[in-house]
Amino acid sequence: MPPRRLAVVAFGGNALIRRGEEGTQTEQIENAERLAKRLVLFLEEGYGLLLVHGNGPQVGNILIQVEEAVTKVPPLSLDVCVAQSEGSIGYILGRSLANVLSAKRIRREVVCFVTEVLVDRKDPGFRKPTKPIGPFYTKYRAEYLMKRMGWLMVEDSGRGYRKVVASPRPKSILSFPAIQDGLRRGWVVIAGGGGGIPVYRNDEGRLKGIEAVVDKDHTAGLLATELQADLFVILTGVDQVYLNFGRPDQVRAERLTVSDARHHLREGQFPAGSMGPKIETAAAFAEKTGNEVLITSVDRLREALAGKSGTRVVPDSAAPSGSAKGRSRKKR
Repeated sequence: MPPRRLAVVAFGGNALIRRGEEGTQTEQIENAERLAKRLVLFLEEGYGLLLVHGNGPQVGNILIQVEEAVTKVPPLSLDVCVAQSEGSIGYILGRSLANVLSAKRIRREVVCFVTEVLVDRKDPGFRKPTKPIGPFYTKYRAEYLMKRMGWLMVEDSGRGYRKVVASPRPKSILSFPAIQDGLRRGWVVIAGGGGGIPVYRNDEGRLKGIEAVVDKDHTAGLLATELQADLFVILTGVDQVYLNFGRPDQVRAERLTVSDARHHLREGQFPAGSMGPKIETAAAFAEKTGNEVLITSVDRLREALAGKSGTRVVPDSAAPSGSAKGRSRKKR
């Protein structure tokens, strides 16, 4: 019988390539096995499980490989590189989960969908691309690629030039019915990796890939909302959300209402390149579904599920009587 509750869990590609590591295949497999042992907690708690992983480091490495081999083999477009990372990460993560489930005698199938995500060519993100990807180039090589390939490139802190692409919002998940069916069957599903492969429909209605990067938190939030998930978990590099992060008056936010979260976003508490999309997505999910979002780290997941760590983003209706403010505590 399929589980009655569903958890959607999003985590970055850095969960498989940790800080200070080279990102070798062996390291990624070892990290996937450690991650799988923690993710199985959801199954033990009776949840169905949908996983949405990031791919930043991995697709960056693929793009470096493409550039280094450009004189020997034809280069690949960004959408194909995203597809490659979805397949390889899904395989590593899925195999690790299958091994953990087998050891614990939990009978669940694990499947990975190489997921296409529909975007709008008129999305504001395409008017001013800002997402840097791939290797650093010399000025000479950058000028050649801008002229030959039509790329937009910017100088990055004196380290060289990098390609920048748009980061449009996902409109719909093209394989959603298959994902939904897999979850109904009780399968552990991996989907929307790296935010999904960005595609659009041309004037003839045909699907075509496009040079863009979809934020995996936005894709995970869309999936969680469409599936009406009971719990949406965003795993990140910190144990919980902080206000005034990195300053002497830093405080831990244990609980944020939707209104609190959006207020702090407007104040600039959560940068667009890090915690911003997570808080924005969490607030939208909590508002639309009435369910909560848990933001925490992989290492503190067990404690967070038990209510002893992490930050919960909740609907305004869940705020304490007479107060619209979430609780926060100064870091000890």
